[in-house]
Amino acid sequence: MSDQYHTPTPVPAVQEGPLSPVDYEAIPLTTPDGPPVADPGLEEHVERLTDVDEAAGNRAYRQVLGMLALVPLLAIAFVVIYFAVPKTTTITFGPLHTYAQNLFLGLTGGLAVLLIGLALVQWSRQLMNDAEFVDLRHPASSPEAVQKEMVKQLDDMVDDTRLGRRPLIGGALLGAIGIAVVPAVVVLADMGPHPGPGLRAATIEKTVWAEGVRLVNDITEKEIRPEDIEIGQLINGQPASLFELHGTPFIQAKAKSSIVVVRMEPDRIKIPESRKDWQVGGILCYSKICTHVGCPISLWERTTHHLLCPCHQSTFDLGDSGVVVFGPATRSLPQLPIKVDAEGFLVAQRDFDVPVGPSYFERDSRNDYKKGDN
Repeated sequence: MSDQYHTPTPVPAVQEGPLSPVDYEAIPLTTPDGPPVADPGLEEHVERLTDVDEAAGNRAYRQVLGMLALVPLLAIAFVVIYFAVPKTTTITFGPLHTYAQNLFLGLTGGLAVLLIGLALVQWSRQLMNDAEFVDLRHPASSPEAVQKEMVKQLDDMVDDTRLGRRPLIGGALLGAIGIAVVPAVVVLADMGPHPGPGLRAATIEKTVWAEGVRLVNDITEKEIRPEDIEIGQLINGQPASLFELHGTPFIQAKAKSSIVVVRMEPDRIKIPESRKDWQVGGILCYSKICTHVGCPISLWERTTHHLLCPCHQSTFDLGDSGVVVFGPATRSLPQLPIKVDAEGFLVAQRDFDVPVGPSYFERDSRNDYKKGDN
């Protein structure tokens, strides 16, 4: 047999039951294969200058208060700079340049946080109690006597902060931290209006679709007539009014108004009574935006009438009011009511009845179509 495995040297058993601090010190430190390790003990305590020199202690006290007192001034400066300095003003440093507002906001906000940190370091290093102690290991489940001792030590730690002698530090620290939150609140509050029901209804829940807006091909911008669409064909479309927009408004509108137009055999699709007049001879129009996370959908299965999202494979049955038949999506594709205008072009009857795209917390889903409705 190989001597690869051997019986380790027994370790002295630890005393059972509650241990007092004296009992802990009596337990020798050991290693599995060697003699007990000598306790090195604590080094000789050296008094700090702030403990033996009252003037030095008061000087450190004033330094802490001074740093905390500067934080409110920097917080106020941050707010003033945010509103007073134009966003387009720049500062040049030789070949480099930066926006003045960003620079000054970073300096005031960063310096305020830095001063709070430096004040805490100076307080702990120069003014808090400087006594060393040994925290010996003990069983994971502390005895009741040790728990009481811990509570006493916590009370002693509070006393060690010396806030009783220098109470202004506590108030100054709370004030500094409290006022330091103001710049963050101001910046967050200025990011835009609160998204209440009225604002949502006028923005993210509204598209450019409206009564009489013509359906056009997404690529050619050509207006669509019913006779232009063959059975089984899918056309990616947009509202004709979209192309009157430019820049950011165009991108925002297109992200919500994109549609797919499909034509299916009327006798092979299910149309609920409430949507009988939403189609034209088997031509239906749905939002192109997946209701899961908003991916554009255009993978069309002509035979099954299924529209597949390429991102996470959510599948919608366009022959049954766009209900979900597979995948992580939980809401049907919104359907756009359409009709034919006096000139023979496909147009919208109105905007979508429900918000398009992914769900969000405040969204009202009461009008969403579910399989089995009607």
